[in-house]
Amino acid sequence: MQKRNTQQRRRTIIERLNKFGEVAVDVLAKDLQTSEVTIRKDLAELENSGLLLRKYGGAVPLPSESSELSSEKLSLRKQAIGKLAATLIHDHNRIIIDGGSTTSALLPCLSQKLGLVVMTNSLHVANSLLEIENEPQVLMTGGTWDAQSHSFQGQMAQNTLQAYNFDQAFVGAAGLDIERGTTTFNELISLTRTMAEVSKSLVVMAEAEKLERKIPNIELPWEVISVLVTDKSLPDEARARIEGHGVKVLCA
Repeated sequence: MQKRNTQQRRRTIIERLNKFGEVAVDVLAKDLQTSEVTIRKDLAELENSGLLLRKYGGAVPLPSESSELSSEKLSLRKQAIGKLAATLIHDHNRIIIDGGSTTSALLPCLSQKLGLVVMTNSLHVANSLLEIENEPQVLMTGGTWDAQSHSFQGQMAQNTLQAYNFDQAFVGAAGLDIERGTTTFNELISLTRTMAEVSKSLVVMAEAEKLERKIPNIELPWEVISVLVTDKSLPDEARARIEGHGVKVLCA
């Protein structure tokens, strides 16, 4: 029953967004008779699915070009990004895979890799890794569960990461700022920065359409990012400006 109610509530949110062009957390919570925390979680899930763009106090539709993309096309882009990012991983690498739908696109591509050691803060990533035939060694950060990001966060998770060193960290991004770096709505940015600190190479996996998202919080400055793996819709000018920050850009 709860799952069905959640699906119905999220459908209602999308219907209202399409009708009014904007929705507010407090209004949705009142009208749908639930908490603002639950509504924020709904908006986070809908954003991760490419159905809306969160803003302070609510949400708005994606820019027109992005909203016309089907979920299937978005999924194909993520898969292509995952395949390209996987080419950066060699046998016996020690890697971090952050939680997120784009970084999860790596997982089907790891079955041919031998002797991997993989640290993650995501239960989904950990469970998927355990199903891979070559059985990578899986490490979990532990820490405090964050319902918004569906991952472990906090000081304990940071301490665990700092006890190791890694060849690469693969992280996603809610948004991309050409001048500043990756952006996020979530204020829990310390763990991602720790992933960058303990890795020789930091790889960001993000669709090019995330350049259109105006998000306030800087998560990772370009100076700490080694590679951006994105898709071929990235404009040439944007690619040149990002590469000007010393970042290698790969387009799937």
